[in-house]
Amino acid sequence: MHFSEKQKQQVEELCGASIRALTGLCELHHRGKTLFLAGKRVRFGALHLQPDPLESDFRSHRGAADGIALRLKHSDQELHLSLSPKLPLAKLIFDLLEQLRVESLVSDQHPGIKVNLLYQFREWSMRFHQAKHTESQPGILIYTIAQLAWSRLSGNPTLEATDDLIEATRASITPIIGHELTGLKRDRHDQNAFAQHALSIAQIVDNSLRASSEKNADQQNEQAEIYKALSRMSIALDFSDVFDDSNIATIITGDSKVLSDQPLGYRVFTRRYDTEIKASSQVRKDELREFRERLDRLIHAQGINIPRLSRQISNLLAVPGRDGWLFGEEEGLIDGRRLSLVVSSPAERRVFLRDRYRFKNDCLVSFLIDCSGSMKKHIDSIAMLVDIFGRALDQADISSEILGFTTRSWNGGRAFKEWVSQGRPTNPGRLAEQCHLVYKNADTSWRKSRRSIAALLKSSPFREGIDGEAVDWACDRMLRHGEQRKILIVISDGSPMDSATHQANDAYYLDNHLKQVVEKYDKNSSIEIYGLGVGLSLTPYYRHCLAVDLGESLSNSVFRQILQMIEHAKRR
Repeated sequence: MHFSEKQKQQVEELCGASIRALTGLCELHHRGKTLFLAGKRVRFGALHLQPDPLESDFRSHRGAADGIALRLKHSDQELHLSLSPKLPLAKLIFDLLEQLRVESLVSDQHPGIKVNLLYQFREWSMRFHQAKHTESQPGILIYTIAQLAWSRLSGNPTLEATDDLIEATRASITPIIGHELTGLKRDRHDQNAFAQHALSIAQIVDNSLRASSEKNADQQNEQAEIYKALSRMSIALDFSDVFDDSNIATIITGDSKVLSDQPLGYRVFTRRYDTEIKASSQVRKDELREFRERLDRLIHAQGINIPRLSRQISNLLAVPGRDGWLFGEEEGLIDGRRLSLVVSSPAERRVFLRDRYRFKNDCLVSFLIDCSGSMKKHIDSIAMLVDIFGRALDQADISSEILGFTTRSWNGGRAFKEWVSQGRPTNPGRLAEQCHLVYKNADTSWRKSRRSIAALLKSSPFREGIDGEAVDWACDRMLRHGEQRKILIVISDGSPMDSATHQANDAYYLDNHLKQVVEKYDKNSSIEIYGLGVGLSLTPYYRHCLAVDLGESLSNSVFRQILQMIEHAKRR
């Protein structure tokens, strides 16, 4: 099946909402196509919790989500980990049996969940069989165990399409594990007691395959291949490969050992060469005028209804606020200036006053643009996007800021040379001449900043990007303002990248710092941070994000999707 990036995010959000509703855990959320609880990754190794990248439909994803919700609700993860065997195959079987246990505990009050679980398990069974995993001895043994345990715990018959296939294995294994299968059903409400039967079955399967592989070298190679295949299938609810969309790239990220091992956290080798400059100061006046004229022509050709966009923004961001008094009311607080009416006209009732409330746009919206080299090809569309938003926000009487970040030179520049001159100390932290650009500050109207915004079209400063520090800088600027609500929209087309820092530390040093910065502001809720991915999803870094395909033209739908992203995040 082919899904758009928007549909990917909808599936992720719906499944996450389903899990939160079933478990009551409000802190559950998706980031980077992975489920997190209170900042910690939630992953389970049960084989059938991973929908197929190409063929699975929405019901399969709902079945996997329901399975994870039941696992969180009915399983003690600490107890499970303490009892889990160390050997990989035994661990795989043990995880599978624990997942089947919690799925058997679903209440009759949730028939929809039962249907979803049944659909997902049968769909996984057919995929496992069609992938020819059942043609090897390890594969058919694992598959048979899964079918027998699932049937015994759920009360459903084994998959009819593969009954003949597993008959011989079932006949040979049932006398050995029959007692333990009975124990699984009997003790499914007691995780500790259930685990003893599950451990016994896992050990029997592991010993059987080990004994067989020791006798046969080909069987040993076959077992290694099945381990690889099963490990790929046992990533729980990881949406990173669930959908196939050739138009949207995927960010690959991981953990930074250098960053995690440093007691003081993120380091900067030197800030001596860092700068913060007004972008328009780097462009000649006549060139800036030409850029503004060009940007106006581009925007005019898009046909965007800016007044309507301004009303939509105002409706989304406005909040009721006190705005003086209503006089001459028939109830409320007594108005001292009208007390004489009580004497002269005892029947007069309009001697009260009340608070007057009006919707106000007490908000600051800041755009932070990744000015790395790869963004040059998108800069016309991005300049139009932020300029239109800036104009619409200005009409709605909402403060806005447009910022950018890059480096002053490639490959670390003078910071890198200084590090080399000092003998290349290990793990130096960030090595770059960081450059922060101000295209429009919050205290200046769009009309006064329109030429400065056009400096975005000068792409020569676009080099590399230190995203984490840039987000921290943008947030620090916002916190200096008094608006009640603060929104930061980061526009980027990929991961943080500075080649010198990358080579001197490790591959994910800047990635992990960006995650730490975003998580810091997410926790204290002082600033809402959104990621706007140009041609790809930024979910590894931002909890709320949207992927957009910015071609040569913009449409009203792009602006509508961005506003919907903010609206949906507010509802959460």
